[in-house]
Amino acid sequence: QVQLVESGGGLVQPGGSLRLSCTASGINFSIYSVGWYRQTAGKQRELVAYTPTGGSINYADSVKGRFTISRDNAKNTVYLQMVSLKPEDTAVYYCNVGGSRMGYWGKGTLVTVSL
Repeated sequence: QVQLVESGGGLVQPGGSLRLSCTASGINFSIYSVGWYRQTAGKQRELVAYTPTGGSINYADSVKGRFTISRDNAKNTVYLQMVSLKPEDTAVYYCNVGGSRMGYWGKGTLVTVSL
């Protein structure tokens, strides 16, 4: 059974930083692309950052230069380092392994950027 468990969300002030983690089990993590998505109420889930097993890392324009995705295949874990956070980054963040169409999803972790 595949499980993805996110952690690291919380409340942070504008300009602050957070690091999200997502650890996978029950899957050969190293052979899959991984990504982070986010969703706010009433909106579609959107891609934040995506790293394939080979090729270039992609970021949403709104987070370029502020967010960094990385993976540690030995730990079956993908990270999202977020700095210079803005109120508009507030959302539930989901990790994905294997692509948005056919892959696996975590349950999400809430990030709130507010004074």
